[in-house]
Amino acid sequence: MIPFLNRGPRLGTKLMLLGFALLIVPWFSFRQLVQMESFLVQGQSQAQLLTAEGISTLLNGREDLFNDLPISLDGYEALYAHPLTTPIRIDGRVADWEELADKKQRFGAERDVVPAPDGTFDLVLAERGGQLYVLLEVHDETRVWRNPNALRLDNADHVRLSYVTSRGRDGRLLIAFQEPGVTTAYSMDSDWRFAQDGQPENRLQGHMAATDTGWLVEFRIPLSMLGSRRSFGLSVVDVDDTETREIRTISQTLPTAGPASFNLVVLRSPEVLNIIRGLGYAGARILVVDPQQRVRAETGSYASQPDAEQTGDWADALLDPLRPFVRGLVASSRSDLAVRQGASVGEEVIRTSLDGGATSVLRRLANGEEIIMAAHPIVGSDDNIIGTVVIEQNTDDILELQREAMERIIIGSVVSLFAVFVVLLAFSVRLAWRIRGLGAETTNSIDQHGRLKTSQLRREIDAGDEIGDLARSVSNMLSKLHQHNRFLENMPRTLRHEINNPLNTLSTSLQNLEHERPDLAYNKYLEAARRGVLRIGAIVQNLADAANLEESLDAEELEELDIEELLANYVSNCATVHPDCDFIFRGAAREVRAEVADYRIEQLLDKIIDNAVDFHAPGTPIRVLLDVKRDTLEITVANEGPTLDPEIAGNLFDSMVSGRAGSPDNRLHFGLGLYVVRVIAERHGGSVRATNLPEGRGVAITVALPLAQPGQQTVRLRATA
Repeated sequence: MIPFLNRGPRLGTKLMLLGFALLIVPWFSFRQLVQMESFLVQGQSQAQLLTAEGISTLLNGREDLFNDLPISLDGYEALYAHPLTTPIRIDGRVADWEELADKKQRFGAERDVVPAPDGTFDLVLAERGGQLYVLLEVHDETRVWRNPNALRLDNADHVRLSYVTSRGRDGRLLIAFQEPGVTTAYSMDSDWRFAQDGQPENRLQGHMAATDTGWLVEFRIPLSMLGSRRSFGLSVVDVDDTETREIRTISQTLPTAGPASFNLVVLRSPEVLNIIRGLGYAGARILVVDPQQRVRAETGSYASQPDAEQTGDWADALLDPLRPFVRGLVASSRSDLAVRQGASVGEEVIRTSLDGGATSVLRRLANGEEIIMAAHPIVGSDDNIIGTVVIEQNTDDILELQREAMERIIIGSVVSLFAVFVVLLAFSVRLAWRIRGLGAETTNSIDQHGRLKTSQLRREIDAGDEIGDLARSVSNMLSKLHQHNRFLENMPRTLRHEINNPLNTLSTSLQNLEHERPDLAYNKYLEAARRGVLRIGAIVQNLADAANLEESLDAEELEELDIEELLANYVSNCATVHPDCDFIFRGAAREVRAEVADYRIEQLLDKIIDNAVDFHAPGTPIRVLLDVKRDTLEITVANEGPTLDPEIAGNLFDSMVSGRAGSPDNRLHFGLGLYVVRVIAERHGGSVRATNLPEGRGVAITVALPLAQPGQQTVRLRATA
C-alpha cells in the first residue's frame, strides 16, 4: 500500500493551479498601465508647454495689449470684470450668468462655510459694451423692505456703492427696493441717510429678486461713471428688525488697509481674449498674465467633464460591479510622479515664467484634483518679458484612459480566464475520468489472488494520445502475462506425463530388484529409494490436481446435504486413518443443510486435516467444530502447535505458499493444500480464513459456506471471479 504522505496533488488540482498561473498576464498588463500613466503625464506636459509656446508667439511684441490699466494694482484689491460673450437682461434672473457661474467671489465669510451667515454675499462682475454688470447674491434669513413713506433710506436692506467721479469727487449711490422688482438708486449724503436731491439716478438700472436663502440684486452701471481709475467700493447693509430698523451688519468689498478705499476694477483685455478663445480645447484653461501677475484674459476650464452616457451593453453591465474596485485600484497604484501641492505652486510657476523660464508641473489642488500647469513667457519688442501664457489641464482624461484600459483588461482577463478555467476543468475531468477508467479496468483484470481474468484491455485502446499508448502497453503486457500463465497452468500436466514415464520405470526397476534379490528387501537404501519414488509421484499428482481443479469444479453438480451428518462420518473415518491423533468433533446438535458437492467438501477437509495432522503438537487433540451464523455455516479445524507467520498470513491460501516453517516429520510442502481449500470454498460461494489461537497455542482454519435456502434445486458449482 502506498503511504498517504507519498500522495501529491491530483491532476485536476495541478491543471487548475496552471490556470490560475495565467493571472500573471493581466498583472504584467496592470504594471504596464501604471508606467503608462507616467508617460502620458509627461507627454501631456510637453504638449501643454508647446501649446503655451505657440500662444505666446502670437502675443510676442504686443505691449499695447498689456498697457490699458489706468494705475498700478499696488495698494488695491482687484475685482475682475469678465468680458461677456452674450448680452445680459437686468431681470433678477441668474440664467444669463451661467458662463460666469464659477467666477463668483464671496465677501463676509469664507466660501466653504455652510450655511453662510447673514450679510454674506457672492459677487460677480462682467463687462460688455462699456457697461459694468454686477450680480449680488445676499444670504439673509430676514428680509426688511424699504418703507416708501420714510425719508431715510438706511433703515432697510440696501446696497451701497462708493466711487470717484470723472471730476474727482466722491460719489455715493444707494440701491433701495420696496419689494422684489425694479430697484431705485439715489445719490446719498456723507452719512448714507438721505438722498441729496431726492431724484433717482437713472443711469444705474437694477432688479431685485427674493431667493430661498435671501435676496439678489442685478444691476448695471456705465464704466464712465467710475472715472478714469475705474475703482469703487461695494457694501451690503443688513437690517433684520422691522420695528427698530437698526443696521445689524455691513459687509463690504473695501480693503482693510492701503492707500485707497476702493476696489480697482480690472477689465480683461478683449483683444487678448479673442486671440486665445479660438485656441482653447476641452478640459483645459488658458490664462494670459501680465508682469504684475494680473489675469488679463481667460478661457476654458479644467473642471472634469461629466461622463458620457453609457450605452448599457452587456460589457457595461458586467463592469458596473467592478468599476469601484477598478477606480480604487488605479488610485492606489499611482506611479511615483512628482506631484506638488499648495496654493503657492501656481504663483511660483508664474514667477518662474515671468523671469524668462518655460516650466510645467503636476499640481494637486485643495479638492484633490490633479492638474498639469504649463507656463511660457511672452517676450516684448525689446526682449523684455511682458507677460506669460499659462495652460492648466486636468489629468482626469489620463486617469479615464487608464481606467478604461484597466476595465478592458479586467473584463478580457475575467472572460478569458473563466473560459480557460472551464476548458481546463473540462479537460482535467475528462482526463481524470479516462485515467480512472483505465486504472479500474486494469485493476479488475487481475483478481484478488493475482490470477488474470482477461488477456487484453478494451478502454482507450484506440486512443491516439499518450493514454492510448499506455492502454496498449498495458494490454500487451496482460496478453504476455496471460500466455505465461497458460504455460504455467499447463506445465503440471506436461510434467506429470514426462515424469511419470521415468518414475514408472524407476518403480518397476525397484520392484524387480526386490524380487531378484530377496535379501535386499529390507535394505535401507532400497527403502529410501522407494519412499522417494512415492513422494515424487504424490507431488506430481498434487500439481496436476491443482491445475485441473478449477476446470473439474465447473462440471460438478450441487446437492443439498446435512453437513452435521457429513462431518460426523468424516471425523469418525479420520480417527481410523490417523490412529495416532485424537479427534474431537463438536456439531450444531441439529440438522445443518447446505448445497455442496460432498466429494469436494471431503477433499477440502482432507487438505485441512492433513495440515492439522502435520503441524499439531504431539499429545494434543485436533478439534473439528460446526457453527451456524444467520445464513452461513462455519467449519473450523483447530490444532495446537506452531502459529502463522504474520508476514504471509494474507497470502496463506495462494498457490506455492507454505504457512509454517515445517512439519514434525520434516516433509516438503509446496503450499498447494490450502490453495485447493480456497478454490473449493469459493466455488461453493463461501470463503476461508486462518487465525492463530489465543495465547499463541496453535492455528484455526475456518471455512464459511452458505446455508441452503428453502426451495432451491440442484445446480452446478458457481464460478467466482
